[in-house]
Amino acid sequence: MSNHWSEFKLRVNINAPIDKAYAAWATQEGLESWFLSRADLTTGMTPRQRGDKAQKGDEYEFRWVGHPDSVSHKGKVIAADGKSQFTFTFSQDLPVSVSLYRECEETIVELVETFDPTDEGVVRKHYLGNMKGWIFYLINLKSVLEGGLDLRNRKVELTNVITA
Repeated sequence: MSNHWSEFKLRVNINAPIDKAYAAWATQEGLESWFLSRADLTTGMTPRQRGDKAQKGDEYEFRWVGHPDSVSHKGKVIAADGKSQFTFTFSQDLPVSVSLYRECEETIVELVETFDPTDEGVVRKHYLGNMKGWIFYLINLKSVLEGGLDLRNRKVELTNVITA
């Protein structure tokens, strides 16, 4: 199997300060503004305050807009420097790394998702499905941070759309 299916990298430019973009990834309020219907962050057994930034070792439970509350994903924060680097477990408990930096007077959000290349069929399914999802959510992040328009589907009964 070629290395092509072991990770993908996506970048989006956003006209917003790095600290605002970081908070969108590392706080419950931020995650719920563009990505999730609910983001529960805990340190040990203690819930984090909604505006507090996640820290390395925190655990999370995510629920998505447009899906029943019974659909959730649990994982861990692997790295969080408080300003420009955030990494968490996601699909198959493998890492998603987010880097934020300035380029051409805009904030770049760079997302890298890594896959275990041992099962080519599983990797391709996750690679293609997750990339499609991240493309939408990065566009939604840009939309929310630049103008406040949230593009997510909020109707549970409306299925098989790219906005959920």
